[in-house]
Amino acid sequence: MWFYLSEHEKFNDFGNEGARIWHETNIPYAVWKPESTRTLSMTYYPSEALKNNGSLYAHVFFARSGYPIDPSDPEYQPLNCFGRTHPVATYLPKRKADKKKSLLGNPKDSDESHVEVEEVDGKDSDLKDEGPVEWVSYWKPNVTINLVDDFTRYPQHGVPPNIYPYLLVEPSTINYYPTVFFNEFWLLRDKLILINETVSELPLNLEVSPISMTKWQLFQQIDQSFQIHRSYGSMLDGESDELKRVFLEGNPYLLGVTMFVSMLHSVFDFLAFKNDIQFWNKNKSMEGLSAKSVVLNFICQFIIFLYLLDNDTSWMILASSGVGVCIEFWKIGKAMRIEVDRSGMIPRLRFHDRESYASNKTKEYDDIAIKFLSYVLLLLVVGFSIYSLAYERHKSWYSWILSSLTSCVYMFGFIMMCPQLFINYKLKSVAHLPWRQMTYKFLNTIIDDLFAFVIKMPMLHRLSVFRDDVIFLIYLYQRWVYPVDKTRVNEFGFGGEDESVDTKKISDQEDDKKTN
Repeated sequence: MWFYLSEHEKFNDFGNEGARIWHETNIPYAVWKPESTRTLSMTYYPSEALKNNGSLYAHVFFARSGYPIDPSDPEYQPLNCFGRTHPVATYLPKRKADKKKSLLGNPKDSDESHVEVEEVDGKDSDLKDEGPVEWVSYWKPNVTINLVDDFTRYPQHGVPPNIYPYLLVEPSTINYYPTVFFNEFWLLRDKLILINETVSELPLNLEVSPISMTKWQLFQQIDQSFQIHRSYGSMLDGESDELKRVFLEGNPYLLGVTMFVSMLHSVFDFLAFKNDIQFWNKNKSMEGLSAKSVVLNFICQFIIFLYLLDNDTSWMILASSGVGVCIEFWKIGKAMRIEVDRSGMIPRLRFHDRESYASNKTKEYDDIAIKFLSYVLLLLVVGFSIYSLAYERHKSWYSWILSSLTSCVYMFGFIMMCPQLFINYKLKSVAHLPWRQMTYKFLNTIIDDLFAFVIKMPMLHRLSVFRDDVIFLIYLYQRWVYPVDKTRVNEFGFGGEDESVDTKKISDQEDDKKTN
């Protein structure tokens, strides 16, 4: 094997010793031995042309032992040597300027707003709307050359389309040379090095090794799958690198546990969603339930949806959030009566309390809880918004309002569950709650607690993970301390005492029939 570096895409300067970087002999092909893998680490000193957006290519040639690769050599035989070319310097769009700025006009933050942020992928849709794009070169510090272990006899006109671009066919014999695969599967974007005039030396790690046909095809299929997901919008740019990083840097046992727990999380999410729909669909009475909390949950979900829409989120996540908003609005229709007022120029929605909610103490306790909690929530929103306005940068005033509201929803969302705790305390009962749905949600919070210790995240977010635990523990305490009152309505709108009376009447009628 001969490895050359050249600034020209076509290479024929075989006599240039300065261009030859690496030479290896007696490399076994399709033989899995320790000596089959060869490595070399070195430092490359870039030329002035390369520092100014120049190109650089790796030219790799293989030949049978004892045969030259130079066509001008008298002993050169085309059937016994072959080569491939691979770019070592790649071009990506220049880092675009951060659109965020200090809304208060802080000079320091204004200067920082011009700091460039790294693009995750060269196919960013935002670049299309910003006019001409300036491209800069990046250095690939790792070049892995894999010789594919493939002896398959392909039909002349039936080569699989995913293999055909890699086959180097010799025209006279219709045979193909060993397939050379430049493996960049594990080369993550953040490992690339920006090439500019200040760079004086660059690291270069070379490796030549065999690869099985199955592993090669697996890498191709995964990369193709990532491209399809990005084109459909179901995967954001850069998420493929994050997924690869999990396999590269994660503990395999921890990864297995995480995958298993993630599956459980999805199952519990589905069950909680199903039982939540069933509960509100069959619920006939709002006695003991907080209607204000249902409205607040809808507002919170709607704020989160607007925040995701403002931050260019994947359409799949937007669709999921949008469905959640629609379900929360549907639950308002179950908790309250919604009427369309057409008396004015513009039709308006009017919300009225249901009789089962307004005719007892539930509404009174709900109003008291919301009154005091709204003061707490207002202080939190105002305080955090002022801090965010003074010390953080935003794209616009609209983005600042959305981010402030969303942050409060994420961090202090447990406050929305407190009115129900207050109602339970005043009524001394929890028989009206959807316990099956809450059980699945509580199991999910336990899984979230596990992720809080396993996955790297900000401290504030890690602390916010445990907010639901406190609420659910209080719910469990209330369920234990308050005895079951069979005269109260259950989650399906029926009372236990009424059911016993009906059962007694039926049994009396059956006894009368037997007597007759």
